[in-house]
Amino acid sequence: GGENEATNIDLVRTICTHMDDLHPEGAPHADLITFVTDRPGHDRRYAIDPTRIRTELGWRPSVTVDEGLRRTVEWYLTNRDWWEPLLSRDGVGKRLGAA
Repeated sequence: GGENEATNIDLVRTICTHMDDLHPEGAPHADLITFVTDRPGHDRRYAIDPTRIRTELGWRPSVTVDEGLRRTVEWYLTNRDWWEPLLSRDGVGKRLGAA
């Protein structure tokens, strides 16, 4: 809702840039990007209209999309003990929604 439309690839490249900065091992992380056939109903971009929440509640974003993504990358790098066990769950690493 920050009125910053972005394509999926732009968001991924931004995340890779933050990974390069915060976790240089494996950089450049953009080299890991792999293109696959879109699944049915796949979104190509994210664009949320924040008019209602701004009008009715006066809400405004407190950070930019770039800063929010950086903070998210930092959180995941700091909290590996939370997400690493999830990698062993059934279905992880398998492509969903494709025939």
